[in-house]
Amino acid sequence: MKKVVKEYCDRLLHQKQYSEHTVSNYQRQILDFTNYIQERVSDWQTVSSQDIRLWMAHHHRNGASAATIGLKLSSLRGFLDYLVAQKTIKTNPAIGLRGPKKAKRLPKNIDVDSLNHFIDSLPEKEPIEIRDKAMIELLYSAGIRLTELSSMDLDSISFSDQTLRVLGKGRKIREVPFGNAASKLLKKWIKSRVVFLKDHKEKALFLSSRGQRLGNRAIQQRLNYWGKRQGLTDVLHPHKLRHSCATHVLESSSDLRAVQELLGHASIATTQIYTHLDFQHLAKTYDAAHPRAKKKKD
Repeated sequence: MKKVVKEYCDRLLHQKQYSEHTVSNYQRQILDFTNYIQERVSDWQTVSSQDIRLWMAHHHRNGASAATIGLKLSSLRGFLDYLVAQKTIKTNPAIGLRGPKKAKRLPKNIDVDSLNHFIDSLPEKEPIEIRDKAMIELLYSAGIRLTELSSMDLDSISFSDQTLRVLGKGRKIREVPFGNAASKLLKKWIKSRVVFLKDHKEKALFLSSRGQRLGNRAIQQRLNYWGKRQGLTDVLHPHKLRHSCATHVLESSSDLRAVQELLGHASIATTQIYTHLDFQHLAKTYDAAHPRAKKKKD
């Protein structure tokens, strides 16, 4: 049973071009299910919807969140769809099953004055200080994701029009603007970057002290360090800066569609989760005002 799981994950990675992180997560959830049912079920043809319900209930009793159980079910459902397409099974036993309902919680943003004061108070004398401040400024200025920041290369930046070329979810490339403050710090960091550079062929924008691309975990740790050092009451993490960027732009412009493009959301419904404003009102205003959003009469 586990062999076909590996085949499915290899397909996602190499043919569908899913990220390694996403594929690893899916594989972990599916293998968790196979381990749970291995004593009762010998092959995929005999897996039933009841087996899946019991699996979800097992995790619910053990304290798994609604989001975690939802991810497990979604991962397994996608895999079972693959088995149907491969004619390994006739029907998908996960069809129609739903995980526990989860509340849509908004990440807590930082108000404009507090965030401006925090960033302005960050030192920028040493190369590592310049690097960290540039990362923080860029996360807030462009509203990019952590992985989008860590995967950025030198040629991802265009100073002429102050835009970034970022590789987002689904390996989709988009261009996002960044502000003058971020531009100033990026130029300063690129000059200081040579202090950390060990291999002149290294293209990564942000480097560790060993000259390697700065990874996600290291970036999180640096933000947490500066948040504590500067006296922030809450933990500072990349998503909080991304959410603050989206919220502040939306509060100033009320342009939900522009924020959708900025964040790289495939659906405007996703953008709603990141905002504190009335989505229905904004969407209705847009649909009524934009000439190509109006519905044609039959």
